[in-house]
Amino acid sequence: MGQTEEIGFQIRTLSKLIKRQLDRQAFSGAEPLENGEKPGSGFHGWIIGYLYHHRDKDIFQRDLQEAFSIRRSSVTGILQLMEKKGLVIRSSVENDARLKKITLTPEAIALHESVMNGIRKTEESISKGLTAEEKQTFLRICGKIRANLEPELPEKSKKGGSCDD
Repeated sequence: MGQTEEIGFQIRTLSKLIKRQLDRQAFSGAEPLENGEKPGSGFHGWIIGYLYHHRDKDIFQRDLQEAFSIRRSSVTGILQLMEKKGLVIRSSVENDARLKKITLTPEAIALHESVMNGIRKTEESISKGLTAEEKQTFLRICGKIRANLEPELPEKSKKGGSCDD
């Protein structure tokens, strides 16, 4: 069996192509962060998405700690960098000056919407030419592959203990 006939090789190749397409669709013109990532990608993207989808309520650092199962010091560092990059604003609340409400800047909202639009366009490109039945077959096969691999993963990975999964 040649490498190109291996399922793992094909999945890895597709993953790389999808990432490149998404980078082109969602992050074109976005300036990289200090670590080389595009703003809104990686963990910053998870936090922006969380804040975006919870805009109707006050979100504090402890909410992010709980939502992502990460330490206080980690969230502090991430928020400091996001604040420096103009993605979030931390502001005091009236009833407790120690608490800092975290809100997205208009730039972060626009970035999130651009990313979501890029994801939608990428998904359209991926599924172009596929029938509904082919898409369902593909998803069913992916589910089987995932089920085959999950028993082999450490317990932490199965529970989603890391956002890097």
